[in-house]
Amino acid sequence: MSARAVTLSSTASDLLSLTKPRLSSLVLATTAGGVWLAPGELPLARVLVTMLATAGTVAAANTLNCLIERESDRFMARTRNRPLPAGRMEPGLALGFGLSLAAVSLPALALGANLLTAGLGLLAFLSYVLVYTPLKSRTSAAMLVGAVPGALPPLMGWTAVTGQVDTGGFVLFSILFLWQIPHFLAIALFRKEEYAAAGLKSVPLERGDESSRAQIVLYLVALVPMTLLPYQLHIAGPWYLLVAVVLGLTFMGLGAWGFFRQLGKPWARQTFFYSLLYLTGLFVALVLDRGVAI
Repeated sequence: MSARAVTLSSTASDLLSLTKPRLSSLVLATTAGGVWLAPGELPLARVLVTMLATAGTVAAANTLNCLIERESDRFMARTRNRPLPAGRMEPGLALGFGLSLAAVSLPALALGANLLTAGLGLLAFLSYVLVYTPLKSRTSAAMLVGAVPGALPPLMGWTAVTGQVDTGGFVLFSILFLWQIPHFLAIALFRKEEYAAAGLKSVPLERGDESSRAQIVLYLVALVPMTLLPYQLHIAGPWYLLVAVVLGLTFMGLGAWGFFRQLGKPWARQTFFYSLLYLTGLFVALVLDRGVAI
């Protein structure tokens, strides 16, 4: 392989890493869940365009997030080797790549789905890049702001089919919103020193570990009843309800155990990993049990 080919391959790999593929795959999975669960049908071609356009919009937001946070990323173990903080890429290339993705993806979302879905995509993009990212270095309340664009993908999948924001779509949005808070708090607890070194605000740094553990429990108390509503709304059937109850009670038990025992980083890391398992199990159950309810 020539040196030029190696350089192009390395640059392409670095550009891909800016899009945060693992995070993007989670977003796409929840978007697809919204499409599948929504009443009605969307032609396959439009589903494909919607998913690709959503992927491009998410990739654009993640790329610009990496650009803005390139200085603070140098102080965190999980981000210091990204192309920008490691010095492997010029900021101008990342900027052009991110803006180009957004310029193509958002109009494609309007064409593949509808204007409402494209508007929600634009809201997610702008709030993530222009509001959430700058706020991370100013206040721990950025966590709540960031949960909004993170919760919009399943609603976007729903509106791509229905063309409207209704109760079912809002419930999917609410589940993702509430889930993100314990997820984010767990990360902030076991990476507290890295957040401090990077100059990023978090609840553990501003209010302490005890407050963080308490908030995890409070948001779980709100999350679990919310996950029961898809059954009440006939979006999913009794098997989903069983899975939601078991997963939810386990999650609440894990949160309460950490709160009452005043546990530290090992518990926070366990909570983080369980939150990923929880969301995966919940959406798999939703998707598989849809046929029973509709």
